[in-house]
Amino acid sequence: MTQYLTFDIGGTNLKYALIDEEGKIFEKDRVETNTKSLEAFMQSIYQVADKYQGKYRGIAVCAPGKIDTEHKIIYFGGALPFLDGLNLQETLGEKYKVPVSVENDGKAAALAEQWHGELQDVDDGVAITLGTGIGGGIVVNHRVVHGWTFQAGELSWMITNAGIGTKNMAAYTGYTCSAVNMIKKVNLALGNVTNVDDGVAAFKAINEEDLRALAIFKRYCHNVAIMIINIQTVVNASKFVIGGGISAQPVLIEEINNQLHKILENNLMIGKQMIAPPVVAAKYDNDANLYGALYALLLELKEKE
Repeated sequence: MTQYLTFDIGGTNLKYALIDEEGKIFEKDRVETNTKSLEAFMQSIYQVADKYQGKYRGIAVCAPGKIDTEHKIIYFGGALPFLDGLNLQETLGEKYKVPVSVENDGKAAALAEQWHGELQDVDDGVAITLGTGIGGGIVVNHRVVHGWTFQAGELSWMITNAGIGTKNMAAYTGYTCSAVNMIKKVNLALGNVTNVDDGVAAFKAINEEDLRALAIFKRYCHNVAIMIINIQTVVNASKFVIGGGISAQPVLIEEINNQLHKILENNLMIGKQMIAPPVVAAKYDNDANLYGALYALLLELKEKE
């Protein structure tokens, strides 16, 4: 039985697991992400890798930022800027003498769905992760697209409101489609000023059809639908998969589909040309990036055979 050590680097937690090539998790855990320095962070990685040394045949990593998957280098690092320039081949690969892969977290979510989830056997599809910003993975001809400089799928930088000026972050989907921003707006509208990040309270109000919450929520889903249409004009995908914590709320998927159909019905020109793709919730939630990171490594190893 061949096992692999997989890491999901997040701004809050460093998740890790031992997973086999069929996708069975044997052990998994998490530790708080050490953000003091790159050296302190890597010590956390090394402690886990040392603990399981001899039990894995490769190390798979997913991380925020722009990822050079060919040379195994993390750039920018998202919320963890100290990761900028980190070469995992020269660190993990040289130290443990096993194959190493690294993938962007948004693309890892798409890979997880492609492996055993909602994008399995889908030729062209898109995975969108709704969180603080927007993560994305675009699948074309069964392959996740990375692009010339590994920028493909960075959906947060899609401009949907240029009229307010491109220096204004509200011009970008990373703001208008941020699940965190939406939840904050709902809580503020409800008067929950002491806990604006309370997603449970926000969705309780939405599901109970509180008019204040519904207005914000429907506008949010409208913005997500606009993003989907913009992506669809380029990719023409047969399925969109929505991930992130809020994707577990059935009302979210229902309202995104509702808003998508409304836009197409209200504009006969585009409505006649574009068929609304199905929008579904992701199969994988908290472990998506662990599965996706490993699938990226397995695909690399298969190509080298």
